[in-house]
Amino acid sequence: MRGFLTTKAARRTLRPIADLIDQRIERRIRRSIRDPDGELQRELAALRRRQEPLELLFNATGRGVSRLPADVHLKRGIDELALMTGDSDDAERNIAQAFRLLIALEALGVGRIAGGTMNICGKLAAVPLLDPPNDEILEIGTLYGMFGAALIRMMERAGRDPSLTIVDPLAGLQLQPGTTERGDPTGTPVRGPAVRTNLALAGTAGTAARIQQGFSEDPEVRALLSDRSYGVIIIDGDHSAPGVLADLAWAEQIIAPGGIVVLDDFGHPKWPGIKEAYDKHMATDTRLTYLGQVANSGYLRASTESRAASV
Repeated sequence: MRGFLTTKAARRTLRPIADLIDQRIERRIRRSIRDPDGELQRELAALRRRQEPLELLFNATGRGVSRLPADVHLKRGIDELALMTGDSDDAERNIAQAFRLLIALEALGVGRIAGGTMNICGKLAAVPLLDPPNDEILEIGTLYGMFGAALIRMMERAGRDPSLTIVDPLAGLQLQPGTTERGDPTGTPVRGPAVRTNLALAGTAGTAARIQQGFSEDPEVRALLSDRSYGVIIIDGDHSAPGVLADLAWAEQIIAPGGIVVLDDFGHPKWPGIKEAYDKHMATDTRLTYLGQVANSGYLRASTESRAASV
């Protein structure tokens, strides 16, 4: 009997019966879906109610963007980081740690971290893996200081002792040439006290961070912050081509030999000025070499020669 049921003749004979059963099942499912009081609809409604509080941890409410990356973006970010660093295991681990840290800090902090989920996680994961030559970090453009706090944590996880310096106008809202100035989706003004509150979440290294209010193009600001060579410089301020070009020129002067320069929103179609400035700067006698791109951030490394030696 068992052998008969597997023959072609038996399958042809039984196919109309199987099709009829499938049609009846499908009709029952459709009726259940259409019936607002049906058991299936009640179960779906209960599932949605249970899911809504969980979604508040990840959705765009109060920060403007969702924190749940699509699978394709998550995989691409890990692959790009692994390609740039040569270590797929560390890439996946650091991306996972960065994602959990992002969710935790935005839950506890004031305001938000600027940028998309994979862009943020990529930067947090990449900087420690690129093994900068010293632990001095300069962040040009910080918004609420939360990214700086997160980077301190990621560096400490790698056994480093980060020392953070921040420059930002802290003008009450996020300033960006060419965009309409409006309140932040969090409803929180961009102010120094908010930055200090968020940096405190990173412990001792966060409270010790230097904060310089002003613009990175200002000569006085540059004079104050050019007192050391930085192992890491995050360029995330003025996204216009002249602004990025000026920040890259400054980075050439203060980046330590072997240091890492991160260009935020590199290659992003919304900010063509960043790639334009990069192309212009790389056509000069630069110490910087392109390492790769991870989720709309570009990574450059300074040559191991000092600026004075290379001139």
